[in-house]
Amino acid sequence: MKRAKISIIGAGNVGATSAHWAAAKELGDVVLVDIPQIDGVPQGKALDLSEAAPIEDYDARITGATSYDATKDSDVVIITAGLARKPGMSRDDLLLRNTEIVKSVSQQVAAASPNSVLVVVSNPLDAMVYVAHKASGFPAHRVVGMAGVLDTARYRSFIAAELDVSVEDVQALLMGGHGDDMVPLPRYTSVGGIPLPELMAADKIEAIVKRTRSGGAEIVNLLKTGSAYYAPSAAAVQMTEAIIRDKKRVLPCAAYCDGEYGVGGYFVGVPVKLGTRGVEKVIEVKLTADERKLFEASVQHVKDLIAAVKL
Repeated sequence: MKRAKISIIGAGNVGATSAHWAAAKELGDVVLVDIPQIDGVPQGKALDLSEAAPIEDYDARITGATSYDATKDSDVVIITAGLARKPGMSRDDLLLRNTEIVKSVSQQVAAASPNSVLVVVSNPLDAMVYVAHKASGFPAHRVVGMAGVLDTARYRSFIAAELDVSVEDVQALLMGGHGDDMVPLPRYTSVGGIPLPELMAADKIEAIVKRTRSGGAEIVNLLKTGSAYYAPSAAAVQMTEAIIRDKKRVLPCAAYCDGEYGVGGYFVGVPVKLGTRGVEKVIEVKLTADERKLFEASVQHVKDLIAAVKL
């Protein structure tokens, strides 16, 4: 049986840790790629991961490269490449630079693996998944952005800690963009099947929602010289596993909406069914008037980001 092939573009913390999770789960063979200017880095990290395999008992061929030739015929490509925002860099500067990077990456990936599914992690996420879609020329269902899985994981972990229960028993849903205007939905959050509002006071829920929205910034402030990578990479690999193994997982992702939720032609955070074809269905849930208002404000922010993209 042919093993799946997963390529990860960007050998920084998120990319290398994604390679680690994917190999440990034995999802397939892994290729870690970065730019020629840092030749040796993806190869060294791939070799290190390969040497860990006998200890952790995982079978996966892990290679590093600075050429897209090594990614040929990948089943899934995780795009983590891009710059982190630095002091003095405006949002527009970051958008411009990462648009150039993700555009180039997506074009090269499409040439090497025309039948792959793209999982985009690069920031600003809601814009970069749009760039990857346009630059690759792939059908929208084969391009999906990672944000909702990460944000939901943060939300679930905070709830579990507050209630002193297992994270395994917390199920939750968030929608909208990645960042301050994400839309957590306490009505669709439960613990062991019990609706969250029955277990936690409204002010506690609101505090957790607020912390979730600034979850990435909280880690940046603690690290001071970096940003989160364990949870973002785990989220990307959970999505990859759903695709590779055709698990039909229902997960919140940045997916193309063509009329769903009244959104026409944009990638926004919504619950979807993920399988071997990528996004197999956008799932529509009923929103209250207040939830709808928050969601529409989040969608408008996505539209504003896209309007600033220069392809």
